[in-house]
Amino acid sequence: MSKLAFFNRLRIRSRSRQRLALVMAAWLLAIASILCSPSLPPSPAQDIPKILKMGTSADYKPFEFHNTSRGKDEIVGFDIDIAKRLAQELGFELQIVDMDFNGLIPALQSQRVDFVMAAMTPTPERRQNIDFSTIYYEAKNTIISKKEKPFASLASLTGKKVGVQLGSTQQDTAQKIPQMQAKIYNRIPDIIQEVKAGRVDAAVVEESIARGYANAFPDLSFTVLENSEGGYAIAFPKGSALVPAFNRVLDTIKRDGTLDRLAKKWFEAQGKPSGLGFQQILPALPYIFAGVPVTLAFTLVSALFGFFWAVVLALAKISDFKPLRWLANAYTSIFRGTPLILQIALVYFATPQLTGYDIPAFQAGVIAFALNSGAYISETLRGGIMAVDPGQREAALSLGVSYHQTMGDIILPQAIRTILPALANEAINLLKDSALVSTIGAADLLRRASVVGAEKYLYFEPLLIVGLIYYLMVTLLTAGTALLEKRMGRSA
Repeated sequence: MSKLAFFNRLRIRSRSRQRLALVMAAWLLAIASILCSPSLPPSPAQDIPKILKMGTSADYKPFEFHNTSRGKDEIVGFDIDIAKRLAQELGFELQIVDMDFNGLIPALQSQRVDFVMAAMTPTPERRQNIDFSTIYYEAKNTIISKKEKPFASLASLTGKKVGVQLGSTQQDTAQKIPQMQAKIYNRIPDIIQEVKAGRVDAAVVEESIARGYANAFPDLSFTVLENSEGGYAIAFPKGSALVPAFNRVLDTIKRDGTLDRLAKKWFEAQGKPSGLGFQQILPALPYIFAGVPVTLAFTLVSALFGFFWAVVLALAKISDFKPLRWLANAYTSIFRGTPLILQIALVYFATPQLTGYDIPAFQAGVIAFALNSGAYISETLRGGIMAVDPGQREAALSLGVSYHQTMGDIILPQAIRTILPALANEAINLLKDSALVSTIGAADLLRRASVVGAEKYLYFEPLLIVGLIYYLMVTLLTAGTALLEKRMGRSA
């Protein structure tokens, strides 16, 4: 073998060994990276839905409240800013659902909302039914009362009347006081008005809330209690997969100082309101008046569906088929024998649990009112049908007129003309009772008055304005009914 061929063979073998060494090194590096590198947690936004609904009770200034100063409704506050930061970090669209505080946990359990931020304390009782995030705000209770009658401690409330919010930790605290008369309300503004009116001696509320009302009303003062309430956390349905991701973001905004900046923004910016009551409400009047079409639409739709359902029930009650009569009478007995507000709550909260359909507040109110008013109107309509001379029905049937034509063309028109005043009265009651839908968050007139009152620390002025609006609507409805009666009287 020549020297040249020998050196070429050595170079080939050397290159092969280098390639093999490089391949082996690559494999070893890959295996080492798999074995030694820590498993990275999934991205916080990895399993977060694109849209999340947040439940809140926006009557708890400065944590969450309605801002109507520009004539539009916007829910703002300390909790809302935190929720917006969560949405930004986790990449979801935030939708806010406003309702009474005592409806928030049922809304979680019925999956109407994905999470709740409403200054809610994670008590052991609540943890049995829902999950919580880490605490993001440490809270303290206070006793708020008239300035001339201060209370220094919980023990000093013994034997007194004390106002608390339904479903709150303050309710639990107050109920531990011996011989104390706890008066429970749905909303914080209602409690403060009761204190000012002297119907309760004091109220137990959170410190920042008490501070805002004490700034607004010089005749009120408050005492901070030594024991801490325990703090506020985000509430979730039991077993929610959102908790770890939310906790990661909360930890981040605690470390970077965001929570401290938001607390300074909302808790130190509460000043005394300027101007008289009605002057403060003027900017919010467009927002209040926007509730008129909502109330009228709700009343009209409920009245139409209720009347048609009443016709069906009335015909069933006079039917010759006994089971049909029994069912119609049983239905009427149930709906006349239970409170309307209970029926509204059942339709609104039970529908998602039973059917999985997230029914809107307006639709739930229409269904409840139509079913309820149908039961009442059916009795009125049955009386009107029975008042028509039975001979007319017999004559029509003897002439070969069908039952449907007899009822539709002969009996029902006369019955409606007879009961028109009663129907008008039912329509007026429906218009006024429509305010009950405010309990499930529908933005009707009464709800908007409550929103403005909570925002401005006022109560009488927005309610007076809404009362005048209701009176004008009822007056116009009464005048329209009188004209209709005259026309029907002339055509009789």
